[in-house]
Amino acid sequence: MSTTTCQVVGFLLSLLGLAGCIAATGMDMWSTQDLYDNPVTAVFQYEGLWRSCVRQSSGFTECRPYFTILGLPAMLQAVRALMIVGIVLGVIGLLVSIFALKCIRIGNMEDSAKAKMTLTSGIVFIISGVCAIIGVSVFANMLVTNFWMSSASMYGTMGGMVQTVQTRYTFGAALFVGWVAGGLTLIGGVMMCIACRGLTPDDTNYKAVSYHASGHNVGYKSGGFKASTGFGSNMKNKKIYDGGARTEDEGQSHPSKYDYV
Repeated sequence: MSTTTCQVVGFLLSLLGLAGCIAATGMDMWSTQDLYDNPVTAVFQYEGLWRSCVRQSSGFTECRPYFTILGLPAMLQAVRALMIVGIVLGVIGLLVSIFALKCIRIGNMEDSAKAKMTLTSGIVFIISGVCAIIGVSVFANMLVTNFWMSSASMYGTMGGMVQTVQTRYTFGAALFVGWVAGGLTLIGGVMMCIACRGLTPDDTNYKAVSYHASGHNVGYKSGGFKASTGFGSNMKNKKIYDGGARTEDEGQSHPSKYDYV
């Protein structure tokens, strides 16, 4: 898979995951009434992060928001915070990843800058997906705990009679949407981080200039001229030069008898 394809696929997966996180946070069916023991009922109850709803058999639905914050369970407030943090981080990662796409050219932005932005957006998407998955899992764990506690206290023996204490709740559709959305955001962030490696310029591929010694070693000897370039033997050239100098001096220091005629 090419770098551009990996980057675009990661961006699209993160975008879908972010949309799913927003949808799951706003949905009302985080917990629904368990109809295992009472499949036929005139009232169906379900609850979300922000309000609780009641649907009657006639089709009329009435929802009531939570008018308190401090009166809500601490786990519910923690789930709210995790989902909001995941959405905010996802939006930030989405904005950064738009400018980091290789298929979009903005001015003279270099590939190294795009690589850093791609890596940053990938890490932000991963954190966003992890926050969404943790938030949904915490709420699901709270439902499971309350379900079994309700099941333990639902049937009490009193004179051989069975009495119902409270309504049990089970997983709603928003939980599955949140899990899938968090997974998509996480996978998209991983693919963005993988695409960063293809955008990073290779540090070993650089333009270099090789310099070589340009000294010339010239040697003289009697009877001719010799010039050599490169890394020849300096001692040999020195001997040739000294020998040639002595030969020339000897020729000049012993004039012949014809020089005075």
